[in-house]
Amino acid sequence: METKIIRVAQGKQSTLSQLYINGVFQCYLLEDKIRTEKIKEQTAIPTGTYSLQLNTWGAKNVNYKKAFGKVHEGMIEITGLPNFSYVYIHTGNTIEDTAGCPLCGFGFQLIQGDYRVTQSVMAYQMIYPKLVALAKNKANKISIENNFQF
Repeated sequence: METKIIRVAQGKQSTLSQLYINGVFQCYLLEDKIRTEKIKEQTAIPTGTYSLQLNTWGAKNVNYKKAFGKVHEGMIEITGLPNFSYVYIHTGNTIEDTAGCPLCGFGFQLIQGDYRVTQSVMAYQMIYPKLVALAKNKANKISIENNFQF
């Protein structure tokens, strides 16, 4: 399966992307601003090709197990990132919720120069099983590229 994050727009401090699995649009993603020098918890993931894995430890995992029950098998972690760790695809709506992680949503808004995603929990519940299946395949790859449209 081919998984891609394609960045389509930048706000003042935010980056809006689209998530594709096998060429099919799944949802929008929100990240922090793209920066040449990394600022902890305020920088988008660098472009490149990485892997997904299930992270089954840590506080965020415990919180998601409580929120999503038996469906939750672990956090979807993007691994192999230079100078980044514990980068999860998760729920949230604004850059204040990201800490450098992609947030999923079915829609988006541009408010005072920054993007936000909407219906995050619904989007997460829809893409989570697909991402779990990908993460369980040790040969999986996820590519991140810039293709700004607006």
